[in-house]
Amino acid sequence: MKLRFTKMHGAGNDFVVIDGVRQSVRLSPAQWRFLADRHFGIGADQLLLVEPADAAGVDFRYRIFNADGGEVEQCGNGARCFVRFVRDQGLTDKRAIRVETMGGVIEPRLEDDGRVTVDMGAPAFDPGAIPFDASALEPRRLGDDLLWPLEVGGERRWVSLVSMGNPHAVQVVDDVERAPVRSEGPLIEGAARFPRRVNAGYLQVLAPSRIRLRVWERGVGETLACGTGACAAAVAGIRRGLLRSPVQVQTRGGILTVAWDGAAVQMTGPAETVFDGQIDVPADASPAIQALSFTDHA
Repeated sequence: MKLRFTKMHGAGNDFVVIDGVRQSVRLSPAQWRFLADRHFGIGADQLLLVEPADAAGVDFRYRIFNADGGEVEQCGNGARCFVRFVRDQGLTDKRAIRVETMGGVIEPRLEDDGRVTVDMGAPAFDPGAIPFDASALEPRRLGDDLLWPLEVGGERRWVSLVSMGNPHAVQVVDDVERAPVRSEGPLIEGAARFPRRVNAGYLQVLAPSRIRLRVWERGVGETLACGTGACAAAVAGIRRGLLRSPVQVQTRGGILTVAWDGAAVQMTGPAETVFDGQIDVPADASPAIQALSFTDHA
């Protein structure tokens, strides 16, 4: 099957974006993994599928597949690429659109300077919204936040729980470059208390409105940037009393700006097109592709 696509990135978090409005796209998890693979396919952290809207009052449906082939609820950097893609492809002439996702409706808006702002909706903090099994645990209060204990590799970590339509466990570290993201991130992602797995964020405070961030993304591994992770980290830092809005988030791939006044989170950052292409997707992914592990690849 031949499939047209666009390769894009938002602060280094890279995507394969596919028009499912003007072409029929029905792919298996193995085929999504093939497209995401950096050796056999195109290469991407996530794959984004643009589809016609199912619900009234929205412009498009937005589906997100991680590099492991699993469909997930939300992707903030992808949302910025989404609005640039539908504009560039002539699917809409609007600068601001409403987009239906598994995690709820979001509203990306193309700014005059070329960056994109996304209304990510309100964060949720209840353990059940993550979801997180909080049975027999006692949280510790810090400011307006509750820190939850999590046993990771024989060590206790205290994490903020934030849902941005997808789950995040955020911890504050002294030096994000020395944080055990690649060794500890997979353990947090797959911890038994997170039945749907979780994204693990490592936050270093540089100033009251500036942080550095690394994120181990579920089903992907460490990425150069994570939009929802940036939102979750900024919100957690504000709730802890460590930060004030707006927050400049320095990721390894670029800078994102997150604003939160207690209601909806606003995230602003770049969205870049790398190239357009066409690929022949095999009906059956090879055994080598099917055997790839995206939680150990780091």
